[in-house]
Amino acid sequence: MESNNQILLVVNPISGAFDKANLIETVEIELNKKNIKLEVYETQGGEDDESAIKNLINTHKPERILVAGGDGTIQLVAKVLKDFDLTLGILPAGSANGFAINLDLPDNLKDQIEVATGSKTFTVDTLELNGEMCLHISDLGINAELIRHYEHSNFRGMFGYFLQSFPTLFKSNYPYKFTIEAMDHRYVKKGVLLAIANANKFGTGANINPHGKLNDGKFEVIIFKRISLFHIIKTLFKNTEMDSNFVEAISIEEAIITCKKPVAFQIDGEFIGKRKKVEVRIADKKLRIAVPKDFVPA
Repeated sequence: MESNNQILLVVNPISGAFDKANLIETVEIELNKKNIKLEVYETQGGEDDESAIKNLINTHKPERILVAGGDGTIQLVAKVLKDFDLTLGILPAGSANGFAINLDLPDNLKDQIEVATGSKTFTVDTLELNGEMCLHISDLGINAELIRHYEHSNFRGMFGYFLQSFPTLFKSNYPYKFTIEAMDHRYVKKGVLLAIANANKFGTGANINPHGKLNDGKFEVIIFKRISLFHIIKTLFKNTEMDSNFVEAISIEEAIITCKKPVAFQIDGEFIGKRKKVEVRIADKKLRIAVPKDFVPA
């Protein structure tokens, strides 16, 4: 890639379940081989992160931003990049890494660095939900409840999600009733989960939106009607067709989703709170991301 020999790496030190010191050291070593200087910023988890990253970009004028964290950290940096014409390189380092999975990023860190600093890029849509950015998948219902319980637990990583799944199933007040207003239509649906999907897969690898595309100017509202272990397992297989008795999808450009009672709501893996209304639209700003040379959009 063209370079002024400067890259900014934004690291979330508490994402995932491992110390980021080795990751930072490896990035530094690999960039040194290319005579690229590295500036590192570790997120603090507060409102000052966005302004701090903006200041670093304005001061150092990097050619590219790398982010090491989960979906929430990627979203944080993507918000900043609305004001800059920069490519984002992703080093997956979260608990689930759902957005990275949709980009077919490699598992090995050195390979990830090569991709993140490489020349091939892909421009994706971004969504706006109640004024908040979404890159990947948001939802109302049981998955958001699971994330809420996970955030208050002492266990991290996929094992933490697994431990929280049982109390979530027993405590949640599903099915929920959703009203969706879109394209001059009004849909009333019942289900355990309503997903707003810009991508195909959750971080678990479950392909909940097999026909969705990251760059088609649309998103899918997906209603899961019931909990079915058989159908959940089916989503783990590539290009599986979804049973209409289990799930229903609507492809649209904007929508207003309402519930009679507040329902748990998450955006890109971050629990937002309980909401009775969510307004969704395709945002004007797109995001340019470094991807593997053989990447083919779904």
